[in-house]
Amino acid sequence: MWGAVAITYKLACPLAQQDGLGARIVSSAVFFAVGTGLILHVRRALLRELRQVREVAGAAQNVLLRPLPPRVEGLALAAGRLSASRGASVGGDLYEVMATEHGVRVVMGDVRGHGLAAIGTVAAVLGSFREAAHDEPELPLVLRRLERALGRHLRERSRAEHPAGGGTAPEVPLAEEFVTVLLLEIGPRGDISALNCGHPWPHLLSGPARPLTDREPLPPLGPFPLPADLSVLRCGRLLPGESLVLHTDGMEDARDAAGAFFPLRAELTEAARADHTVSPQALIRAVYARLVRHAGRLPSDDAALLVLRNDRARVPCQQAEPGRCARTGS
Repeated sequence: MWGAVAITYKLACPLAQQDGLGARIVSSAVFFAVGTGLILHVRRALLRELRQVREVAGAAQNVLLRPLPPRVEGLALAAGRLSASRGASVGGDLYEVMATEHGVRVVMGDVRGHGLAAIGTVAAVLGSFREAAHDEPELPLVLRRLERALGRHLRERSRAEHPAGGGTAPEVPLAEEFVTVLLLEIGPRGDISALNCGHPWPHLLSGPARPLTDREPLPPLGPFPLPADLSVLRCGRLLPGESLVLHTDGMEDARDAAGAFFPLRAELTEAARADHTVSPQALIRAVYARLVRHAGRLPSDDAALLVLRNDRARVPCQQAEPGRCARTGS
């Protein structure tokens, strides 16, 4: 349409055939208006396409990371994520909370890399967890299911990316692919069991925030096979009113202009101190606001938070609480 306007003016308007200064000014104004209209039209079309792409990406991410309910078996919970890809809602972080006959089971993980390339791995690990969490009576069996699912996914990717199949070279070699995984199980009395493959330990929010344990985690899934004997950590109890904050390393790795890391533990303590009855949703909003203020920009890695608060009725202790994180074989 804009091209037709310009051609019609040039061929049909007598003023366009004249060489005078006034005629040139008018012609320039006409072509400037036509060019401006064309640019605005293209801009609107690109913005419309961008909105559609974002809607599709958001729908894909919501299928993978389903919105969590506000409560599961007496636990109030909320989750948030911040993608390192500008304008994207997809990333390499994963989490899920499920009520099972074995207790409330939680997974949080981090796929190497971020953006669209990580979606396939996230789907493989989360899909396996959602089945294994109900099927397997013990956490080590759940973790082994995740390991097998990741192995199948990487083998399928290897075949798809092989030059003989017309595939292109991957950004990250498959031999260097890995996923950090944290598995938790919270029993009816708040008893916490954990298995950790290379993931940051969660923080227990009861007074000053502190790591759930300082035990060395297992290596991430992918580069090395799991050991034959997996030992579950018994991490005490999540008492009524206490919160457990799970996160990916993008939270602690965010830096400001001077290179200082984001002090996650101190910020969690400060956010909780500002409001002793802070809800999981409010805590996540407060921490993300502090993170963006600290970094002054989007983080260089995906950053996810998951908060679980024990809102169950207090159960009187019949004996002294056991020490946190006693290791038991399984």
